[in-house]
Parts: sequence; C-alpha cells; structure tokens
Amino acid sequence: MTKVKSTKKPLTGNEAIAEAMRQIKPDVLAAYPITPQSPIVHTFAKFVADGVVDTVMVTPESEHSAISVVTGAEAAGARAMSATASQGLALMVEVLPATSGLRLPVVMAIANRALSAPINIHCDHSDSMAVRDLGWIQIYSENAQEAYENMFLAVRLAEHPDVLLPAMVMLDGFIISHGVEVVEIYDDEVMHKFVGERKPKFSLLNYKEPWTMGPLELTDYYFETKRQEQEAMKKAKKLYIEIGKELSEITGKEYGYFEKYRLDDAEVGIVVLSSAAGTAKDAVDELRKEGKKVGLLKPKLFRPFPYEEIRDALKHLKVIGVLDRSYSFGGYAPLYSEIRNALYDLDKRIPIQSYIYGLGGRDIFKQEIKEVFNELLEGKVSSEEKCIGLRE
Repeated sequence: MTKVKSTKKPLTGNEAIAEAMRQIKPDVLAAYPITPQSPIVHTFAKFVADGVVDTVMVTPESEHSAISVVTGAEAAGARAMSATASQGLALMVEVLPATSGLRLPVVMAIANRALSAPINIHCDHSDSMAVRDLGWIQIYSENAQEAYENMFLAVRLAEHPDVLLPAMVMLDGFIISHGVEVVEIYDDEVMHKFVGERKPKFSLLNYKEPWTMGPLELTDYYFETKRQEQEAMKKAKKLYIEIGKELSEITGKEYGYFEKYRLDDAEVGIVVLSSAAGTAKDAVDELRKEGKKVGLLKPKLFRPFPYEEIRDALKHLKVIGVLDRSYSFGGYAPLYSEIRNALYDLDKRIPIQSYIYGLGGRDIFKQEIKEVFNELLEGKVSSEEKCIGLRE
C-alpha cells in the first residue's frame, strides 16, 4: 500500500474542507454566508484572492441563488462547489432536486446546524436529514480529517459517468467545523490527480453539439427519468467502495460504508453518526475494561444506504441502540428507521431502542453513553423513543 508525502496542520473542520477545495480546484464556487459554515468560504476566498486557485467565486444574494449558480455552472460543463448549513440548506430545497434530477455532480459541504424555530446556531442533523431523499449522495464525517478526505471521495463519486449525482459532505457544526485538530493534508498534486479534471459528456456551452437540459416531461417520460436516477444511486453505492480503495492507496486508510469499533465480538452495540461516535468510542473502551462486551457502528455513507452490509455487521448482537441527532416528526427517527429496515430480513428479532440526543447542540457526554450501554445490557428496551440529556 502506497503512502504519499503529507503535512500535518492544526486546522478546524471548516479549514480542512477549504484545504480540500483548494486541492480539488473547482472552476466555480458560489455560497452565501451562514453560521457555522462561513469560515469554509472565508478561507477559500483568501485562496482565490491570493491567486492560489483559479476559481470563479460568486457571492450571490442568498443560498437559493448560490445553489442555482453552481447548478448552472455544472450544466455549462464546470466543476462547481458550494457550502451551507441549516436554514441556508432549507432555502436551497427548491433547487436541490433539480440539481440531482438534471444529473449535475455538484459537491457541497454541510456544517450541520439545527433548523429554526426556535433560532439555534448549534449542531444537530435536522438540516441534512430533511433533504435526505432529494437525490443527493450523503457522506457523514466524524472529525476534520474525515471531512477533508470525504470531499475527494464525493467529487470522484459524484462525477463518475455511471453516477452523475450531486453529493453532500457533512461535518458537525461548531463541534467539528470550529474545533481545531491536527489534520494530515496530502500532497497537492497527488490529490488533484486523484480527482482529475471534469470531462462532461454534454455541456451547454458546447455550441457544436447543442442539446436540451431540463425539458418538460409529463406522463410520458418523467417516471423513466426518475427510475434512472434511482439506478444511478444504486451504482453509487458500489462505486463508493471502488473509489475508496483508490483513495486508500494514497492515505493508507479504509473507506467502508461504515466503521466498526470493537463490534465483532460485542453483545450490545450502538449506532451513531458523526462526532458523537468519537465520544462513544471512549465509552466503549471504558466499559470493555469492566468486562462488558459492547461495540459501536458508525455509518459514513447515508445515501445510498448500505442495508445489507449493515445488517451483516449487526446481526450477531443481542441488543442495539440507535442514536439520532434529529427527529422525523410523527415517524421513527431517520437513522433508527434505516437500521430497523436493515434488520427486518433477519430470521431473529433483535431488540432495538431509539434514542434522540444533542438537538440544538446540546452536549452528549461519555457518561450518558455508558448509561445507554448499561441500560441496553440490562435489556431495558421499549417501543418508545428515549431522549438523552433532556429535562423532563
């Protein structure tokens, strides 16, 4: 396995994303400022101003315009990127399914933040989970290093000719976006070569081969077009692993659909996304020292969702807890719902408990996760969702 030269830098998650963008060198970047995403674009704007990158940077009047700009740029044949959070992502909703429906591989970083109301600038996953079914690939990051590397995966996957779907890379607002970590930045030339240059088959600016994008489709073709989008998402799942193996040759790391932590011999496991997985790993280590067989599964790829692979990883457990950082009001929480679906085809019924935690940036502590594990070890599972750290 090859390992290229690299530099370790103290960076926030937002700065790590901007570093990835610098190495990717998009043709166009358009974004509107919103906390906690703004430092991504501030940092990248300095790269543009200093002549480090030759990117056309557009600062439109809203997030709706920003996503419209990058969608149009992709249609013209450019590689285009954006970044946003919370209400900014909500304001993009009208355009998000158009971007995926037009099969334009925009890549966008999301610094996860709670949706209003009440107004809150801190982390939860209600923004990205609200748009999980709009045809965008979704990759979640535990830390700044993962966020940096996920950007390269996202570009290669989104632009693959068998996929051509937009992608979001998530990092937890403030916790990761503003927290400083030592991040390993790989060689500029190697990383740019990994993503390569975008070579669209069709471009609106290619006047020699004029073509139509986004025509009206009613009962005659709309259904078939959406079916093609679904098939592309299925191909993205397979290609994620193949592209991840190529990235492994640079970084020496593995890029699976999920990460297992002390899970293979565990009797009780929890499933949790993003930064809380780091806290959960500490909880697992301490409980292991007490002789308790506990483990963790941290999904990375949420759309497309790897049902079969997650089922195989969890099928030996006696009890499972799923921790969501967002509600699906009136339904099962998003991650819990997918894990429950994944386990449906098993012959045996594994008790599974839904937990909600960390809404609006509320901290989740190691002790609280240990209490979740101890509760699961005692078999205290109900059909009602439970909350962690909630005053009642």
